[in-house]
Amino acid sequence: MLFASMIVIGDELLGGYVADANSPWLAALLRDYGVPFDRIHVVGDDDAAIDEALQSELARSRPRLIVTSGGIGSTPDDISYTAIAKSLSRDVIRDPQMALRVEQALTWSRENGLDVDDAFAGHMYRMAEIPEGSRLVFREDGWLPAVLVDIDGGCAQTGATVAILPGVPREFRAIMTDTVGPQLLAGVNPLPTVIELEHRLPESALNAVFTRLVSALPHVKLGSYPGYPMIVRLSGSGDAVSEAAAMVQAELDAIMGSAAGEKLEAAWQRRHANDV
Repeated sequence: MLFASMIVIGDELLGGYVADANSPWLAALLRDYGVPFDRIHVVGDDDAAIDEALQSELARSRPRLIVTSGGIGSTPDDISYTAIAKSLSRDVIRDPQMALRVEQALTWSRENGLDVDDAFAGHMYRMAEIPEGSRLVFREDGWLPAVLVDIDGGCAQTGATVAILPGVPREFRAIMTDTVGPQLLAGVNPLPTVIELEHRLPESALNAVFTRLVSALPHVKLGSYPGYPMIVRLSGSGDAVSEAAAMVQAELDAIMGSAAGEKLEAAWQRRHANDV
């Protein structure tokens, strides 16, 4: 079973200037591929913080895809390539494909009036300096590639793959959708069965059946989400989820078939009258 985790990089996130849009979007994409998403780190532009998060994920169950977002560019705070290389004890090398793209960008800058001296070019070439042993996956219309670093054979075998991606949501999503998803996620895990049940009772009314469910069917993931109506979401393998759903539905039917249940539902409806 392939698992996934994420390291979101950027001082602007921790400072409250920018809200992370990539991890919620990635969660939905991974769900569609049947890949459990089991941890998200948010760290600043700091070598030690990136190293701590990355080593933590490399020590967890494998195979594993570790997606990073942010910290790719030409400014001094864009340190993802160098920090990840350092954490993996790898050198940083200049990739010829990316170097050619940087040269084209430098030509464009000169043609449009910028003073492109050696210092300017040096900053730009930082976008072409990636961890040694990486493989680049370009999408047809994109400028930045996915930089993939395989450890112990990569996530296609029994190891881990670090996918270093830009933080700009448009670019992040395009790269995941066009390259990383189809190449690393498609067809790897079985898709889970998901069943949702709705009810109009207090969440606590089902605590007893929930307790029996998690004991009898520990591999079924249970989620109960307050609101009006309430939602009970069950996910896992097909037969087990169907059994769990039957347990919950039987309890709901028993409660609603009683006078106490009708009274409780009416009281809960009055309490949420403004939500309807």
